[in-house]
Amino acid sequence: MTNAQPIPEIPDTAICEAARLSRDARFDGLFFTAVTSTGIYCRPVCPAPSPKPSNVRYYANAAAAEAAGFRPCLRCRPELSPADGAWRRGDTLVARALKLLENDLSGESSLDDLSSRLAVGSRQLRRLFVERLGVSPIDVRTTQRLLFAKQLLTETAMPVTEVAMASGFGSLRRFNAAFAKANRIAPRELRRRPRSAAGEPLVLRLGYRPPYDLSALLQFLSGRALPGIERVDERSYSRVFGPADRPGWLRITAWPGNEPALKLELHCPDATRILDVVSRLRRLFDLDADPASIAAHFDSDPVLGPLVRRRPGLRLPGGWDGFEIAVRAILGQQVSVAAARTLATRLVDRYGAQLADPAIPGLDRLFPEPAALADVDLRTIGLTTSRAATVNGMAAAVRDGRVDFRADRTLDDLVAHWTALPGIGDWTAQYLAMRALGHPDAFPAADLILRRAASTDGIPLSTKALTTLAEGWRPWRAYAVMHLWRGSLDGANA
Repeated sequence: MTNAQPIPEIPDTAICEAARLSRDARFDGLFFTAVTSTGIYCRPVCPAPSPKPSNVRYYANAAAAEAAGFRPCLRCRPELSPADGAWRRGDTLVARALKLLENDLSGESSLDDLSSRLAVGSRQLRRLFVERLGVSPIDVRTTQRLLFAKQLLTETAMPVTEVAMASGFGSLRRFNAAFAKANRIAPRELRRRPRSAAGEPLVLRLGYRPPYDLSALLQFLSGRALPGIERVDERSYSRVFGPADRPGWLRITAWPGNEPALKLELHCPDATRILDVVSRLRRLFDLDADPASIAAHFDSDPVLGPLVRRRPGLRLPGGWDGFEIAVRAILGQQVSVAAARTLATRLVDRYGAQLADPAIPGLDRLFPEPAALADVDLRTIGLTTSRAATVNGMAAAVRDGRVDFRADRTLDDLVAHWTALPGIGDWTAQYLAMRALGHPDAFPAADLILRRAASTDGIPLSTKALTTLAEGWRPWRAYAVMHLWRGSLDGANA
């Protein structure tokens, strides 16, 4: 049975007040502070002088603050706060709807469209949003896009027309009207000091809630990085992405200083893809997690408690592309990480599109599309006959739309769809849910390292025994996986 993760309420007023006065970054994005005397709403970390408590109102999200008539602060910049990942994760109806909103890159889906995808009535969906978030689904989406546009206007030299397209607005007129209404100023008024020159890569801040163990995440990605596509070292992650005729590239590093953010350097020829790129990176680097809640959930557990206290900022590494993760998951069945990487490298060398003029030396390949792997003989790269057939069948299923990577699927639904394919078992489907979709409760219980790491007597647990033990780890079982894997690695290196 699917574990339904409840949508959390805004923190208690006393907690909000203490977090606001201490500017506690752990609460950034979990609530917003609105000031009635100024008409402005802020992040709890805003450096401005604290207003009188009688003038303060607390809102669970930026959309609710804007719906109440407040405009975003130009000093603390609410667009830089991490999202409240708990609202967007799990299998509740509101969480699934939020995932659909974030993946609606055109910005054109109506409330009826969203309701139809979720198989509920539009009135019920709107009622749930108003009850849980204080605003309608369309209000949430509009605020997300306006805040992203505000970041692009503030930090880049992109033309306003491109900013409108990049943030999902279908026309400049609609964008100007919506922006002026929310911010009480025209978009061009934020253009007084653009932080990058035209023609240079965009530089954007991607915020998170501390603690954040970037080194552990980079180490995880480094062991799986594909030559020609990715480059990972102890400080950075770089990647090229398609299409082949207009490729882009990106680089992620820590933001200089003590600000809890990553620095994104991005070249993306198609402005309409920038929001998609940022969304992929937020999932890949798990930037919207709430580590304090996860740590509190595991604190008293005899297996996980010590591991979490050792690495409180450990995150769930995602993947750039669902199909890429699916292929790599199949290649990794019953072999080591190094062996799977070798097979994936051969596959990319033979079937990946080659870039004619790579912007970053050595990064000159794109991962193959499903159609490129559906009907080829993959035994030539060293796969067994059965494993090659599994990759072929999966690629054909993705190409034909029989399986997909829809973010709004429940965990049980996704696992059922994928395990219906020949050669795809529960381990592969759960790993796919964990890495490709960032599902917080995915749990590949058959994994031998997990069964060893969770044991207290040195004898690996059975899959059934580990599954039973992990019931107490819901709804964060995927984070339990990362802590057990990392704990096993730390123990090996001790």
